[in-house]
Amino acid sequence: MNTKKEEQWDLIIKPRTPLFNLELQEIWKYRDLLLLMVKRDLTTVYKQTILGPLWFVLQPILTTLIFTLIFGEIAGLPTGEIPAVLFYLSGLIIWNYFSETLLSTSKTFTENAAIFSKVYFPRLIMPLAKVISGLLKFFIQLALFLIVLAYFIFLKGLDISLNGSFLILPFLLLLMAGLALGAGILLSALTTKYRDLIFLINFGVQLMMYATPVIIPLSDVPPRYQWFMTINPMTPVIETFRYIFLGTGTMDVSGLLYSFAFTTILLFVGIIVFNKVEKSFIDTV
Repeated sequence: MNTKKEEQWDLIIKPRTPLFNLELQEIWKYRDLLLLMVKRDLTTVYKQTILGPLWFVLQPILTTLIFTLIFGEIAGLPTGEIPAVLFYLSGLIIWNYFSETLLSTSKTFTENAAIFSKVYFPRLIMPLAKVISGLLKFFIQLALFLIVLAYFIFLKGLDISLNGSFLILPFLLLLMAGLALGAGILLSALTTKYRDLIFLINFGVQLMMYATPVIIPLSDVPPRYQWFMTINPMTPVIETFRYIFLGTGTMDVSGLLYSFAFTTILLFVGIIVFNKVEKSFIDTV
């Protein structure tokens, strides 16, 4: 009598029905790939450049100097009692992380279509790699900011009253990363069908910077226009960051709660749309 031996499979591929699926277990299983993608993002961008990773530091320095010259000296925009260099640098390192992460994650499907069509792995690996590699760059720029801050305090006699709110910094990082990831994957899903968005994203992010207190303190914005900045979820993040390190700005709990709620909803919608599009995007890219 012939008995058929039950076959044992190492991997079972089955359709995924839940739209809101973070795939945390699968992402953990593919953590080596995630780390590899993070390393790739850090090395390939500046691989063939002369200065290499020094651009992590030079970029915010040069932008800060230009902002100081144009907005501080020529336009005469106020920065309160804080030196213009510190004011602009503190806003730029926050904004640079958000904008660069958003722009890079928004290209997830269009830039990785060839890989996605050949091999399976959790698609969220790609945008998560951008978020993590961006954080490493942010910490380098944060170290630069702290060095400049120490220079003004110990050598220029700048009087800053530190308020001991440093423990909230991880929460600000969570908000920045969540906003960039949620907006990025949502836009990435939409660009697979609406290619015009690719051109609008860069332009829109540049315009969005002027709706945040990167260039001018929120307190110096005319009251009738302040609402326009306060609806931007990045505004409480930048204001709180300056409050922590420079003793200026405001730490508005209601504003932070608004940013957290906005981030949560954006991530929820972004993951739903991302998971839905990834099942059939290869037919439209």
